[in-house]
Order: sequence, then structure tokens, then C-alpha cells
Amino acid sequence: MSAPLTGSAQGRLVTVFGGSGFVGRQVVRALARRGWRIRAAVRRPDLAGPLQPCGNPGQIAAVQANVRREHAWSVERAIEGADAVVNLVGLLAQGGKQTFTDVMADGAKLIAEKAKAAGLDRIVQVSAIGADADGTAAYARAKAEGEAAVLATLPNSVILRPSVIFGPDDGFFNLLGFLASLTPVMPLIGGGGTRFQPVFVRDVAEAVAIAVEGGVKPGTYELGGPEVKTFRECAEAVCTATHRRRLMVPWPFALAKFQAKFLQMLPNPLLTEDQVELLKTDNVVSGAAVAEGRTLAAFGIEPTSIEAELDAYLWRFRPRGQFDRKPA
Repeated sequence: MSAPLTGSAQGRLVTVFGGSGFVGRQVVRALARRGWRIRAAVRRPDLAGPLQPCGNPGQIAAVQANVRREHAWSVERAIEGADAVVNLVGLLAQGGKQTFTDVMADGAKLIAEKAKAAGLDRIVQVSAIGADADGTAAYARAKAEGEAAVLATLPNSVILRPSVIFGPDDGFFNLLGFLASLTPVMPLIGGGGTRFQPVFVRDVAEAVAIAVEGGVKPGTYELGGPEVKTFRECAEAVCTATHRRRLMVPWPFALAKFQAKFLQMLPNPLLTEDQVELLKTDNVVSGAAVAEGRTLAAFGIEPTSIEAELDAYLWRFRPRGQFDRKPA
């Protein structure tokens, strides 16, 4: 089915690095609805087939690109002729040549350099709340380094820093749902007091699309949902959505980090030492961002609550799936 067009991009071309990922698919859909032609720059174009239903026939094309420096030619080729560029590339865990520094720091710098060489004066860079050049987590430092490199190269760029992003294919609430279906306890790393401000993936995608079209001023924006929730409250919300009664057990950071030494060795790591480190810091929109209007409000977006969406995709972790009735 063709996607209805709601905007007037008139066939302009946008290159979306990381366009086949969790956030990327929603960004592609949001841009396609506005009439943009989309070049999804991904490492595996052969796996980007699910992007096609996001737009009209011929509107979306996947091309091979790798943001590591030795593949700079692929980044240049992906940007050639584009009217706008979005960088969504990110890693939750390092592995092999895919390191935080190479992909999220130098990769962002490379994209900005090639965009500038192509005549663009800005890109939209999706980073994360918690990006901190002095942070104890390597992920946070790499995100901050990527932001700084983009702004140094293209000062008119828009940086978007979302909190934990939730949606059908997220890696946070789905992991908690899996744990709720597998074990009788829910481990609360660090005691469960870490605060998050979960933001809906489609709200983030809408913000990206608005930024691409120049709907906000250059700068750094922090994107969070309507509520701040602790780790424990997030786990409780998952148990409610999955119809599971689970014992909430505080899990000391030291124990979680020890377990992560082994869990991060899995092909798809369940937990890494760096993620444990990230959980030591709250992940919420700052007071400064709120006071300066650098939130979803600047985009005219009313944030979506997690309660409005969790049931729609966590049903698969219920005892009887979609046929499960909520316990009395």
C-alpha cells in the first residue's frame, strides 16, 4: 500500500545513515510521508527490504555505506547529490572493528566532513541524553565526541539527544519483557533507582523529520517522554503489560558488572560492563533544556506515554500471548 504524502518536500533527497535500524525505520517512514526521496545508507542493503513499505514505489533506496574511516568513499558516495543528511548510526555494544570511537565519534565526524564537502551547511545528528566527554562510560564519551566533531565541522547542525527510546523493536522494554517471561525475579541493577524519561520512537522520528526540514533552530535538543520513571517503575510497567507477577530484587552494580563480563561475550550481548556504568547516571531531560525550550515542545510534539504503547507490543511475553487475559 502506498504511503499518503502529507508534506511538500517535492522529491528532494535525504540520506539517512542507519536507516534500517530501530529508529531509522521510523525516520524513513516520517520523511517518506513528507514526500522526501530517501537514500538509506546501511552496511547491509540486502537486509533493508522492510523499508520499502514505508514509502511509495521508487521513493526509498538502500545503498551500502560504512562510517569507519577506511570506508570513507562509501560515505561520500551515499551523500552525493543529497539535499539533507541524517546520522542515526550507533552501537549499544562494541565488537570487532565496530568500536564506539570508530563508529559513533569518528564516524559522525566523517559524515559531517563529507556533507560539508558536498556543499551542505548542516546535518541532523541523533545522539543521546548522557553524552558526556568526561563520562565514566565509553558510550557516553564517544557520543559526546561525535557531537563535538559535527558542530566543529558544521555549526548549524541540529543535535538530538533522546532518553531511552521505546517502541515495538526497542532493546530496553523488550529485554525486560523477555526477563519477565523467563525468570521469577526482575533484577533491579543498582537498586532500581536510576531515572529515565522514556520517549516514543515515532516522536523521535517526527522530531528528526522536522529538523531535516528546518523546523527548529540549530542547536542541541533533549527529547524525553511525558513522565520520569525509575528503573523499578519501568520494570513494574513491563510486568503489568506482560501479565506477570515478579519479585523485584535489587542487584548491586558490582554484581551486575561481574555478570556483564560474561554476558557481553554473547553474539547479541544481554548486558555489557559499559551499560552497567551508564545505569549509574539518571537519563532525563535537563532543567536547562526545559528552561531554554530545547525539548520536544520546540517541535510542537506532544510526547507519548509508555502506558499508551507497551500493551501493543509486549503481549508476546504474556503467558498465552495475544490471547492472554489480564489477571484480576
